[in-house]
Amino acid sequence: MKQLAYKRILLKLSGEALAGKDKYGINADTLESFCQEILNLSNDGVEVGIVVGGGNIFRGISGTKKGVERTKGDSMGMLATTINAIAIQSMIEQLGGKAKVLTSTLMEPYAERFSVNRAVSALKDGYVVIYSGGTGNPFFTTDSASALRAIETKCDILLKGTRVDGIYTADPEKDPTATKYDELTFDETIQKKLKVMDLTAFALCSENGMPIMVFDMTKPGTLARIIKGEKLGTLVK
Repeated sequence: MKQLAYKRILLKLSGEALAGKDKYGINADTLESFCQEILNLSNDGVEVGIVVGGGNIFRGISGTKKGVERTKGDSMGMLATTINAIAIQSMIEQLGGKAKVLTSTLMEPYAERFSVNRAVSALKDGYVVIYSGGTGNPFFTTDSASALRAIETKCDILLKGTRVDGIYTADPEKDPTATKYDELTFDETIQKKLKVMDLTAFALCSENGMPIMVFDMTKPGTLARIIKGEKLGTLVK
């Protein structure tokens, strides 16, 4: 086994990331690329848990603007995350790996219900474990779900894959003068009013000492380099 900076990780992926170059849905090439990188980590001995969003299919909070009641919209969003989770599971299996979907609410026969023991046992057995359905409750985001699952399963770090290579002083896609932070404390992040995750998720990580790494998931190989200890992205601890 190679020397690893992190043995057990929680990877947070947005649903939009799976859409790739498409406006919505799941882009097959993007899905395969992401899953191959994840499988490579698993083959190297990393225990990988994933929380995936559902925004490429349906975003609960935006559904309220179209006449969908908020709790119903959030329920639809949680179902969308399960569609994405099953897609990830299927692709990892096609690539020769082992994957298991655990849902926050009962969704048999499509997946098993989440429990900490079931999740940790699967991780130790070499499965990539995909957690779907958010927290199982309305008004909570998949950011909150990723923080919760990372803490519950005692991960070494929560890795948030985005379209940019870390946290900046301003949005680098809008402000060319924005500069990147290599490392921040939780307190500094709050003081500087930097948006890393939603406040509930951030508070959970801060209170439980769960470090967060924000990095660019769209660049192939970045995830593997982080796991080997390279200082990429922005670390909040």
